[in-house]
Amino acid sequence: MSADEIDSKARRRVAADERRMRLRRSMSLRDAFAEFLRHPSPWIMAVFLAGALVARVWVGGWGLADAIVPVVMIASFPLVEWLVHVFVLHWKPKRLGPVTIDPLVSRKHREHHRDPRNVPLIFIPWQVLLMVIAAALVVGLLVFTSVERGLTFLVVLPAIGLVYEWTHYLIHSDHRPRHAFYRALWRNHRFHHYRNEHYWFAVTTAGTVDRLLGTYPDPDAVEKSPTAKDLHALSAQRRG
Repeated sequence: MSADEIDSKARRRVAADERRMRLRRSMSLRDAFAEFLRHPSPWIMAVFLAGALVARVWVGGWGLADAIVPVVMIASFPLVEWLVHVFVLHWKPKRLGPVTIDPLVSRKHREHHRDPRNVPLIFIPWQVLLMVIAAALVVGLLVFTSVERGLTFLVVLPAIGLVYEWTHYLIHSDHRPRHAFYRALWRNHRFHHYRNEHYWFAVTTAGTVDRLLGTYPDPDAVEKSPTAKDLHALSAQRRG
C-alpha cells in the first residue's frame, strides 16, 4: 500500500470517527427514552408498579406508615445499591466442591464491563428481575405486619427500580449530560468502567455512599485498572 493510500485510509477513518462522535453528541432525551422502552426490564417493572398501585389503592387503610416506608426505602437505597454492586454484581465465581457458584446477574455484569456500550447488557436481565419480583412479593405480603404497608413497599420498590434502570441506561447511552447532578453521575460511572472498577459503585446518587464507604477517591490519584473490562481477570485466566 502506497503512502497516498495509507493517508487516504487514515483520513477516511478519522472522518468516520468524527461522524460517530457527532451522532453520539446529538442523541436527544426523546431518542434515549425510545430506546429505553425497547427493552423488557422497564416494562416488567412498570407492569408490576401498576399492579401494586391498583392493589394499594383498592385496599385503602392509609396511615402515617405509608409515608415512612417510602422515606426509609429511598434513604437506604444508595447503601443497598452499593452493597448489591460490590457483593453481587462484582461477585467472583467460587467453587463449592464440584459446583461453581456464579449467578446469572454476576455473569451478565462481567459482560457489561467487557462491553459497556452493548445496550442490552445495560439492563437487568429479565430472568433476574422475575426472581427479584417473586422475592419482593414474599417480603411485601408475608414479612410486613400489615397488607397495607406491604403493598406500599411493593409500589415503591419498582418505582425505585425504574429510576435506577433509567439512570444506568442514560449514563451508558449517547445522551450527554447538561445538568450538574447528572453530569456527576455520568462522570463517576464512567470512572468505574474506564478507570478503576474498585471505586465509584453508586449509580443513582453522586457519590454519597461512595464517600461514606471510602470508594470515592480523587480520580487523578487512582491508577487505571487493567481489569476494568475483565473483572477478576477471568477472561485472561481462561485464555491462559
